[in-house]
Amino acid sequence: MTESIYDLVIVGGGPIGLACAIEAEKKNLKYVIIEKGAIVNSIFNYPLYMTFFSTAERLEIGGIPFNCLAPKPGRQEALEYYRNIHRYFKFNINLFEKVLDIQKNQEIFKIATDKNNYESKYVIIATGFYDIPIEMNVSGENLPKVRHYYKEAHEYAFRKVLVVGANNSSVDAALECWRKGAEVTMVIRKNEINNRVKYWVKPDIENRIAEGSIKAYFESNITEIRENEVKIQTPNGKVTIENDFVLALTGYKPDLNFLEKIGIQLSNDELKIPVYNPETMETNVEGLFLAGVVCGGMQTHKWFIENSRIHANMIVDFISTK
Repeated sequence: MTESIYDLVIVGGGPIGLACAIEAEKKNLKYVIIEKGAIVNSIFNYPLYMTFFSTAERLEIGGIPFNCLAPKPGRQEALEYYRNIHRYFKFNINLFEKVLDIQKNQEIFKIATDKNNYESKYVIIATGFYDIPIEMNVSGENLPKVRHYYKEAHEYAFRKVLVVGANNSSVDAALECWRKGAEVTMVIRKNEINNRVKYWVKPDIENRIAEGSIKAYFESNITEIRENEVKIQTPNGKVTIENDFVLALTGYKPDLNFLEKIGIQLSNDELKIPVYNPETMETNVEGLFLAGVVCGGMQTHKWFIENSRIHANMIVDFISTK
């Protein structure tokens, strides 16, 4: 069944999608948010004890204060905050509904989901980047013991765990698993821990590596994963270590294929940055906008909640002038 024509369909019910809905309500636009999972689904899928780099006020949307006792909020507090945002604004949001296609027919967008069809004058894509893991493309990566998402450490206690990567997610997982009794080894492509790792965590992991509590192979790559072992190419040659679990926390990327499918052009390099007007966030498809992390293509560290909240204002203000 097709609803009457919306002014705006927002794809993605994360913080930036919600911010767009708040601005739409201010302008009395008829809108709907379509979210493939739970509200703020990417935050829901973060590790249980993850702490944000940003302070609470930088995660606020809609002018609603984010009260937090700790200097920086964690996952649970963020979920509570965004649930309360929904309680306050009572968004028109359809959860656990996946957008399959968006096509423009003259001046109207036709949006097909796995549950319904919609028509809208404008569309905002605010789908983030947490959906698709960046794979290592090595033999054995499809084994059940290989995980691209990390939730908590208990499962890995007293086991031999290999953590791939040197960013925040990898470092957090390595430290948590080690503290719960795992024997932790890290495989790191570069020669150091990434400088973007949270400043209060970076010395911790570097000290654990320096004292030998956590073994780290720098300038190294996994070459093969087997049921009970992993082969690693290091600067000093190949090594084989015993292994129970591999946490391949090598990063995530937006659904770039979907962006191309709906007509958005991407840069012709490895960054795959979508084409959009930085003043209005409108893509090469007139009336189709991007908001949040998805704007960065493979540069998933460029945009985050605190510096992309403004996209909501930019887009809705522009739409209101049409």
